[in-house]
Amino acid sequence: MSVVRTVEVAVDPGTAFRMFTEEIDEWYERGPYSWNDPERAVAIRFEHGRLLEVWDEGDGYEMGFVTAWEPGERLVFAYRSVHLPPDLETEVEIRFEPIAAGTRVSSSTEGSSSSRATSTSAGAGVRGCRSWRRFVVM
Repeated sequence: MSVVRTVEVAVDPGTAFRMFTEEIDEWYERGPYSWNDPERAVAIRFEHGRLLEVWDEGDGYEMGFVTAWEPGERLVFAYRSVHLPPDLETEVEIRFEPIAAGTRVSSSTEGSSSSRATSTSAGAGVRGCRSWRRFVVM
């Protein structure tokens, strides 16, 4: 199953990519299903090819492993969560396409396990894209 969410933002693709990756902690939607350990989670960031949930004492949880980092064009990472089956392989691809008004950002989430688990992980990508759009258009 694959879920795609698209938004348009009034910035160029390079700026959209930078805001998505460097400012993820500012727009990431927090909640009990957003964090892997809600009691300890204090931040989220891309670091050394990984998407990390940072915990209060400095440790953290690797939420994703980056497989493609193409500034202004696309970002791809393998996604995982304690809320999903450990055997679920989920890939998230974010594309940044130039358009007349700025950038079309598409989030595509695809999983290869049960439909319930896949739709849950895909929903995470959709929620992320939605909350990021709110941040960008402010």
